[in-house]
Amino acid sequence: MNTRLIVFTRFPRAGSAKTRLIPLLGAAGAAALHRDLTEHTLGTVDRSAASVPCATQIRYTGSSPEEMAGWLGAHRDCVDQGDGDLGARMERALQDAFDQSVDRAVVIGADCPDLNAEIVKHAFDLLIRTDLVVGPALDGGYYLVGIRRSAWERSRGPLFSDMPWSTDEVLTETVRRAYAAGLQLARLDFLGDVDRPEDLIVWERARSKKT
Repeated sequence: MNTRLIVFTRFPRAGSAKTRLIPLLGAAGAAALHRDLTEHTLGTVDRSAASVPCATQIRYTGSSPEEMAGWLGAHRDCVDQGDGDLGARMERALQDAFDQSVDRAVVIGADCPDLNAEIVKHAFDLLIRTDLVVGPALDGGYYLVGIRRSAWERSRGPLFSDMPWSTDEVLTETVRRAYAAGLQLARLDFLGDVDRPEDLIVWERARSKKT
């Protein structure tokens, strides 16, 4: 299979998951929210794999292979993110994919409940004819980034190194770097993610759609 969908998440351990929501929800409540968001996202992943199709991989932190298997099932391909900032960990995940002969790879987080299988499929379809695809988040970051191998081989470093992560400059800086590297870029629709108390309405709205 020459496509891979990579999900970045962490084990839902109280005190280390969704820490910006702990003042509102408590450590256990924030961890439970992160668990629910991840499981919701994996439902999207499974539907996406059926429609693309693509291999899926979970890149995790804060846990062990045994804990991840106990939580998500032994059938999941779970790999530790490794050391470094978010950029270094994303670069490692993508490099591993392309080292394994993947042609198109898409990375998503686990905190964008409005992301659906149709959007993921559209991202992979765009990568057939363009170098890079980003899904812009309302907070100035992105909820999805995808790249094809030919573009990765000539531009991987500038896209992720020394990025001002967790700021509203991430999307703008990524776009600037992509154009500076001569990459063709496609953008998806803006979506909201769930990081801060004011974002909880995004999750509540997504849950209401399921009932």
